[in-house]
Amino acid sequence: MKIADGIEMLEIPAHLMAGPGIINPVLFWDKDEVVLVDAGFPHQVQQFRDAFAKAGVPFDRLSRVIVTHADADHVGGLAGILHDSPQKITIFAHEKERPYIEAELPPIRLAQMEAQLKILPEERRQQVAVLYESLKANYKKLGANVDETVEDGEQLPYCGGIKVVYTPGHTPGHICLYHQRSKTLVAGDAFNVEGGVLVHAPEFTCLDKEQYDKSLKKLAMYDIETVLCYHGGLYRDHPNRSIAELAGIN
Repeated sequence: MKIADGIEMLEIPAHLMAGPGIINPVLFWDKDEVVLVDAGFPHQVQQFRDAFAKAGVPFDRLSRVIVTHADADHVGGLAGILHDSPQKITIFAHEKERPYIEAELPPIRLAQMEAQLKILPEERRQQVAVLYESLKANYKKLGANVDETVEDGEQLPYCGGIKVVYTPGHTPGHICLYHQRSKTLVAGDAFNVEGGVLVHAPEFTCLDKEQYDKSLKKLAMYDIETVLCYHGGLYRDHPNRSIAELAGIN
């Protein structure tokens, strides 16, 4: 889906913990650079190629990937994309996500998934168990080197400028990205969109509620016309007001 000139929200089918769904990586591009935000699950390279083609952007031009955080649905596809690319791709992430992306540490979500297995109904337990066992067995094979770490407020000089907004809570090193020219916020998993409404990310995915709440207050300070959520996609219905409400700002 075209968001603005040089900005595309990709729509990639995926099997999520809640069942079949769509993930929404984001593509920025201009004559010099092609920048992908988040990389999906393993074995989705062809789906990414198809989504690039639909956007009119050659996959082989991809030069940079910015990772919002190290959950498997955001980084599982990195190794495959790097392997498939004919050119060097530079990977960016926050320092606190680096050891998980590089598979030096096991994924944060493993412990959460293990806890869920004890309380889910039988049918859902079986589905989550498959994901859990696969992630536990294969995460080291999916590691990818982080070439450059980013900090809060850093302005990445690509595609008109992409500002890093450090938003911990969902994970220790979660970041959002703000494209000032189009007033677009790439929210990662800071929010979801459900039924056309901007909502908090599910509570069980939040590692630190206090940090998460502070991060929402930080995002409420930005002038935003478009929010792109990895789960739920596009939101444009008075986003500043909606974010302020979610942040508890009157």
